[in-house]
Amino acid sequence: MNKRLLLLLLSFFATHLTNAQDEFIARQGQVSFFSYASVENIEAQNNQVLSILDVANKKIAVSMLMRAFVFKKDLMYEHFNESYVESDIYPKATFEGNIIDFDTKASNQVKIIEGNLNIHGITKKTNLKATISKDENAYLITGEFVVLVNDFDIKIPPVLTSNIAKSITLKFTFQYQPYEE
Repeated sequence: MNKRLLLLLLSFFATHLTNAQDEFIARQGQVSFFSYASVENIEAQNNQVLSILDVANKKIAVSMLMRAFVFKKDLMYEHFNESYVESDIYPKATFEGNIIDFDTKASNQVKIIEGNLNIHGITKKTNLKATISKDENAYLITGEFVVLVNDFDIKIPPVLTSNIAKSITLKFTFQYQPYEE
């Protein structure tokens, strides 16, 4: 009986260790955006983005606080949070997706990630191209994609429509380390 119990416990711990090695976390991921504007370009960076990578299930999840974006000018920060993304009402943006044909053994690969992007309380299906690098026991995922302002019901006052682009380029970088509880 003791041998069976020992075997059962070893089996449980081996399964748990395998699952733990399949999960990676990026606690300080980076997301930046750029929008060309005739008067002044708008750009900001957020270095406090949380992301989880589940290599066994080929899934990725991202969560970021909108107020963590840093702008060159305080007025841009204020307008972004109060007038456009309404951070008090919609404090986070999220993305949950599946990495298509992800090869966990490849050291470098370019893959499509299909998922749902939620900004300003609206969720849209999104496909984005990402470069995935594996080094020892860590992953680096980088890429960029374009978001249309209208897709997320972000209102731009008519007087400013000519000064703010209808599309915004988002860039992301996530350095993943093994997840430890």
